Amino acid sequence: MKPVILAACLLVMMLIAAPAGAFSADTLEISLNEDGSADITFEYTLSWLERIGVFFRIAEPDRELKSALESATGVPVTVTAAESDRAVFSALKFAKVVPGNDGVTYSTPGIDLTGAQKILDSYWFAPLVRADFSPDLTVVRFPDGYEERFTDQSTIPALSHTVL
Repeated sequence: MKPVILAACLLVMMLIAAPAGAFSADTLEISLNEDGSADITFEYTLSWLERIGVFFRIAEPDRELKSALESATGVPVTVTAAESDRAVFSALKFAKVVPGNDGVTYSTPGIDLTGAQKILDSYWFAPLVRADFSPDLTVVRFPDGYEERFTDQSTIPALSHTVL
């Protein structure tokens, strides 16, 4: 009985002494389709504490990121795949598509991922988690292959590009 109590005390002490967990946004890739819809891939790194939370379904990063993306873009987002380090989404009518004499102009909404912090703060475990919602790399790819790239930004400006 004493070894069990000792082990439990050591585990509690390790958890108290351990640094807070960290969510880190690695890459955000937005690929626009000709109809203005977008395929969005968000890759991230979870700490050991967050991985435990995901395992026990305390937190579901794909759902939280879905909410954050919907809030940031103002368009409905569907989760198409979710893994422990990556979530894939689909967004209909993500970009405004305007045909013209000089080609088709695609205009994307600005994206502000700082709202994700507010979603995280609503959970009981929020004080245990440090989060960085600024992807190391964000790529917005238009149907003709043209790309806009951003590094370490939680806010991506609205973009416009004409495809000839």
